[in-house]
Amino acid sequence: MAIFKSGNPTLSEKRFDMSLTGDLSDTMTEKGTMNKFLFLFFMVMASAVFTWNAFNQGVNVFPWMIGAAIGGLILALVISFKPKLGPYLAPPYGLLQGVFVGGLSATFSNAFATTAPGIVMQAVALTFGTVLAMFILYRTGIIKATQKFKSIVFTATAGIAIFYLIAFVLRLFNINIAFLHEGSLMGIGFSLFVVAIAALNLILDFDMIENGVAKGAPKYMEWFAAFGLLVTIVWLYIEMLRLLGKLNSRD
Repeated sequence: MAIFKSGNPTLSEKRFDMSLTGDLSDTMTEKGTMNKFLFLFFMVMASAVFTWNAFNQGVNVFPWMIGAAIGGLILALVISFKPKLGPYLAPPYGLLQGVFVGGLSATFSNAFATTAPGIVMQAVALTFGTVLAMFILYRTGIIKATQKFKSIVFTATAGIAIFYLIAFVLRLFNINIAFLHEGSLMGIGFSLFVVAIAALNLILDFDMIENGVAKGAPKYMEWFAAFGLLVTIVWLYIEMLRLLGKLNSRD
């Protein structure tokens, strides 16, 4: 069922295909998916605020961030391969994401306290503004999730993931790709490209959720879909934060 294909690897066609073989007596709804997303978002905010406050009290939250990143990755992989575990694993995943996001946000806020004191709120506003804009563009049909569109976004997303992985491995050997972190025109251009791809993933996620509802996916897929949407939005926020950091670090 190609209609379920998403650029977000957590919202894959295969996962929904497999779910449709189960009991459909209690099926997925858009309202149910949104309610679960809001619950997960609350989990993220709660742990993010806790970590933010700890950072401002002088606690070294970097080990927390590393632990949360590793734990979150493990939970994400399990949920991706076992969607039925979504109701049990998605909430702790949200908490771990919040620890990482809260620590990262506090770090950026501290680093740009003088040059850009509102950098975190700017990133939040831009993220939610982008989510709203993409939802309107999807609902009005201005941007349609055609098969060609899906293929392009999926390929670009996979390319970014591979590039980030290569950059991470190189950094272990003290080899840095400068434009990933600097405010040069190339660095800013790259961040703009990544932000655009993250935003376009939202179109695919909205389309996948809508079609999942139409095809009668089982109820537990609401958690799976909410988790996948959260992954995209958190990624978008982080990239917005990185972009603003580069813009404000230019001489």
